[in-house]
Amino acid sequence: MINGRLVVIGSHDMTIDLIGSMLKEKTGGRVQVSSSNVGSLGGLIALSKRTAHFAGSHLLDTETGKYNHSYIQRYLPSTPVTLVTLVHRWQGFMVAGGNPKGIQSVHDLTRDDIVFGNRQAGSGTRILLDYELGKAGIEAGAIAGYLNEEYTHMSVAIAVASGAADAGLGIKAAANALSLDFIPVTKERYDLVIPSEYLEDEKVQLMLEIIGTDEFKEQVLAMGGYEVEETGRRQRP
Repeated sequence: MINGRLVVIGSHDMTIDLIGSMLKEKTGGRVQVSSSNVGSLGGLIALSKRTAHFAGSHLLDTETGKYNHSYIQRYLPSTPVTLVTLVHRWQGFMVAGGNPKGIQSVHDLTRDDIVFGNRQAGSGTRILLDYELGKAGIEAGAIAGYLNEEYTHMSVAIAVASGAADAGLGIKAAANALSLDFIPVTKERYDLVIPSEYLEDEKVQLMLEIIGTDEFKEQVLAMGGYEVEETGRRQRP
C-alpha cells in the first residue's frame, strides 16, 4: 500500500468521508484516505488479501442478530482483527419529500406503482433488505427495481431524489443530505474492522485519535441519524 494513504475498502458510510477530510486537515495533506465502496463482504475479502488497512462493515447475522462477528470468523479465520465501533446508525426507506406515494413498510415495495432502488449484492444494506423481505414473506422478484443496484447510500438517495426510484433502503444521513423523507427500519452498528498488524500504524493511530474527539462526534451528530455513545469502543470477534 502507498505511503501516506490510509486504504479503506468495504461498506460506504458518510462518516468515512468525514474521517478523510479531518485526517487530511490534521496532517496538512500528508495522510489521506483512499476508499473503495465495494460492500461489507468485499471489504472483508480485501482484508484477507491484505489490500486495505481496514474495512467498514455492518453485516447482520440474521440468526443471532449480531453484527460482523460470524462473517469475520468465516472470511478471516486466520487473521487477528479488532472491531472498533464507529457509529450506530438508522437504516430505513428513503422516499421523496412529503412521501407522495405513502410508502410505510416493506410491503409497499410490491405495489405496481413503486420502483425500488437497491444496493449491490454483498453489501450490508442488501443483506438487511433480504432479511426484512424474508420476515415479511416477500419474494425479491415481486419488487420492481430489485435488480437496480447502486454502490453507495448517496447513489440510492440521488436515484430517489431524481425520480428514477420511488424508494430505496439507506441511512438517514443520506436522506437528510437530499431533503428526502425517511421511514425508519432498524438501528445498526457500523464497525471498522482493523487487522491487528495495522493497529500501531501511524495512519491508523491518527484515525483512531480523530474518531475519539468531540469535534468528530459533533459533526457526525449534525448529519442526523447517528448515535456516538459507543464510538471508539474496541472488541475482538
